[in-house]
Amino acid sequence: MKPSPSAPSAGAVASVSESSPWRPLQNALFRSLWIATIVSNVGSWMQDVGAGWLMTSLSSSPSLVALVEAADSFPVMLLALPAGALADIVDRRRLLIAIQVYLLIVSGALGILTLLELTSAWLLLGFTFALGVGAAMMLPAWGAIVPELVPADEMPAAVALNSIAINASRAVGPAIAGVLVAAVGPWLVFVLNALSYVGILAVLLQWRREHHKSTLPAERFLTAIRVGMRFVMHTRGLQVVLIRGSAFFVFASATWSLFPLIVRQELGRGPEIYGLLLTCIGVGAVGGSTLLPRMRARFSRDVLVAGASALYALAALALAHVQNVGLLAVAMLATGVAWIAILSALQVAAQMTLPAWVRARGLAAFVVVFMGGMALGSVLWGQVATRIGIPAALTTAALSMVVAIGLTWRFKLGHHEVFDFTPTLDWAAPVVAEIPEPDSGPVMVTIEYRVRPDKRAEFVSAMRAVSEMRRRNGAYFWELFHDSADPARYIECFMDESWLEHLRQHERASVADAAIRQTAKQFMVEGESTKSQHWLADREP
Repeated sequence: MKPSPSAPSAGAVASVSESSPWRPLQNALFRSLWIATIVSNVGSWMQDVGAGWLMTSLSSSPSLVALVEAADSFPVMLLALPAGALADIVDRRRLLIAIQVYLLIVSGALGILTLLELTSAWLLLGFTFALGVGAAMMLPAWGAIVPELVPADEMPAAVALNSIAINASRAVGPAIAGVLVAAVGPWLVFVLNALSYVGILAVLLQWRREHHKSTLPAERFLTAIRVGMRFVMHTRGLQVVLIRGSAFFVFASATWSLFPLIVRQELGRGPEIYGLLLTCIGVGAVGGSTLLPRMRARFSRDVLVAGASALYALAALALAHVQNVGLLAVAMLATGVAWIAILSALQVAAQMTLPAWVRARGLAAFVVVFMGGMALGSVLWGQVATRIGIPAALTTAALSMVVAIGLTWRFKLGHHEVFDFTPTLDWAAPVVAEIPEPDSGPVMVTIEYRVRPDKRAEFVSAMRAVSEMRRRNGAYFWELFHDSADPARYIECFMDESWLEHLRQHERASVADAAIRQTAKQFMVEGESTKSQHWLADREP
C-alpha cells in the first residue's frame, strides 16, 4: 500500500518480501484451487473465442461484434459493488459454490441452443450478459479469499500465480477453441466451458474454511454498500490504483474488442489464426510472470505500470498495421507480458490497501474499474471503428494510452509496502449507563486532546490522517474543533450511523490505525491523555 502523506510510523508498514514465484503452490488448498482455476479458465477462454467468432458469423457489424465484450463486462461494472458487499457479509465459500453451479447451467444452455441452431446475435449477447452476471458475483469473493489461503509475504506471488492461471489457460484455451470451432462448431466449446466448472466445485466442496465470526451481527446489505463506498472514498492508496487502472483499461479494451475483426477482415484468416494469436498472448503472460519477482525487486509499481503500458500500446500499433502473422505473434507475446505486469502490479497494490472486513468491497471497486473500462471502451472503440476503420481506431487507442501515462504519472502507486491490518482490540469499550438498542443512533463521539501550544499546526496536520481513518472505518461525519477560550484544547468529533456501526469501529481498529492515532497524540501535552464521550441521538417516542 502506498502510505498517505500522514502515514503510519515505523511498525505499521512492512516491506513485502520477494520470495519464489512458485512458493504459494506448497499450500495444498491453494494448489488445488489453482489447478482447478486453470481448467475453468481454459473453458472460459474457449467460451470467449467461440462467442466472438460466432458473432462474426451472425453479424459483420463492428459495433455488434464489440458488444460481445461489452455484454461480458457491463454486468461486472453494474453488480460488482453489491457483490462485494454480499461477499463481505455471507460465507464466501458457499457463495462461490452457488455461483459455479449457476455458470455451469447458463453455459450449458447456450451450448445446447447453439447446437440446435437457435442462437441469434441478440440471444448470444443475452447469454454472454448472463455469464457476465455470474462473473460479477464471483470476482470480489474470489479475490477476497486469496489472503485466507496464503500469508501476507506470499501475496504478490499468489496474485501473480492467479494471473499465470488465467494466462496459461489463455495459452491453451484459444488454440483448442480455434480448432474445435473450425472442425465442429462453437456449441462444443460452450458445453466444454460448462463442464470446466466442475473442478472448482469439487475443491470448494472439500474446503473446510475457517470462518472468523464477529461478536456483532452481520452487516446489513445496504449499510455494507454505503460503508464500502465510504472506505473507497477515503483510502488514497486504493483511489490511486483505480485512477491508474482506468487510464489503462479504457484504451486496452480496443485490442480485445476488435481482435476478432482484425483477424477475419483485415488479415482474412480463420479461427485457427485467431486462436493462435490469442495463445501467443497467454504464452507471453506466462513468460512475463516468471520475470515479475525480479522486476518488482528493481522497479517501483509506477515504473512497471508505465513501462508495460507503453509496451502494450506498441503491440496495439503492430496489430493495427502489420499483416505478417509471424510478426503479429511476436507483438501478441509482448501484449501478454505487458498485460500480466500491469494487472499484477495493480491487483497487489489494491490488495495491500484492504483490511479483511472490507476486502471484497474494495476489490469490487477495482473490478468495476477493470470491467467497466473494458465494457465502455469496447462500445467506444466499436463505434470509432465503424466510423474511421479498425486500424485507425486501434492506432487512436494506442496513442491515447501513451498520453494517459503522462497524465496519470503524478498518482503514485509507490513501491511494495503493506499496512498491518491486524486488529488491536485496544480501543476501550464505551462506558454506558444503560445498554443502547443496536439500531439507535446516530452516535456522536467526541475525543478531547490537550496539545502543546507550539505544536498546534503539526497536530492539525496529523489529524487529517485520523479523519481519513475514521471515515474509512465507517464514520459519515468528522470534524476537528478548538476551544476559542483555550486554543490548545481540541475536540475531535465523528458520527456513526448507529450504535452497532460504532461498535464495528472498535472491532475494525488495526495496528496501522493505532499508528495513525499515535502520530497525532505525540503532539499532546506530556502526561495528558485523551478523554472520550459517546452521545446518542434522542428520538421522539
